[in-house]
Amino acid sequence: MRFLLALLSLVGFGLALPAHAQIVPDQATGRAAPPATTDKENLWLLDLSTGGRVTIWLRPDVAPKMVDRIKTLTRRGFYNGLLFHRVIDGFMAQGGDPAGDGTGGSDLPDIEAEFNYLPHVRGAVSAARQGSAPGAPAEVRKAAEDSANSQFFIVFTPRLSLDKQYTVFGRVIAGMEHVDAIPRGEPPSNPARIVRAYIAADNPPAFVPSAAPTELPAGEKEVTLPGT
Repeated sequence: MRFLLALLSLVGFGLALPAHAQIVPDQATGRAAPPATTDKENLWLLDLSTGGRVTIWLRPDVAPKMVDRIKTLTRRGFYNGLLFHRVIDGFMAQGGDPAGDGTGGSDLPDIEAEFNYLPHVRGAVSAARQGSAPGAPAEVRKAAEDSANSQFFIVFTPRLSLDKQYTVFGRVIAGMEHVDAIPRGEPPSNPARIVRAYIAADNPPAFVPSAAPTELPAGEKEVTLPGT
């Protein structure tokens, strides 16, 4: 079954909340308040083979299930060594596949849709999900929408046509130059990898350039991009 990769984007900065603070509604907007951009429990760190660390601000206020999945898999070491297997210039870099070819996912259940108001702008990080053909029955579309698992991608340039169709769960707030340096290709001839992934609250070591693992475990699901 082919899967559709979603672009997720986050805008703005969060209210100053302590780590692990309960997310509460903002009385002015009726929306849950985002965590602070300094809340280490909601900062996802990706050390890339392109030469640096990328900091992604996670948004449990709009995508709690996907954020929890990212944290769970990161703390398992799931993302360590995974490559960016599909990278389209002017669009996005896709990763999070243990098979390394677009067919993989984790052993955890798929996650239901958490589509939200955040736009697919530069630096947005979004979940992959199954695609459905135009005119597909409602139950087929619903199953596709509820099929995010482990794959994600990071947006190079805005793709607002995907807004409210995919689960945006984070945004790059530092190190975007290392994302820009990811080699392009479908697949790239010399793909970049996530050397190590961390949650900042776990007190990771400072970034040190190193070689990523060369072998990846087999996977199950294929992820594709909108319009393919």
